[in-house]
Amino acid sequence: MARLANISGREAVAAFERGGWRRIGQVGSHMVLVKSGERANLSVLQHKELSLGTLRALIRHANLTVDEFLALL
Repeated sequence: MARLANISGREAVAAFERGGWRRIGQVGSHMVLVKSGERANLSVLQHKELSLGTLRALIRHANLTVDEFLALL
């Protein structure tokens, strides 16, 4: 299993978009993403660095593994 590094919210959104998620808007400092067939919405904080716990939670909610997410980066 590869290791996650600190990435920005912008980089995370770009990776999720490559995985089929699409932006529907922004609420404050959070970019909201949806994907058809998924019940959950992703709310990605637009900071220069996402904490690893937050990033792992987003990856888990997107039904991805860490390796699948890293391949999308």
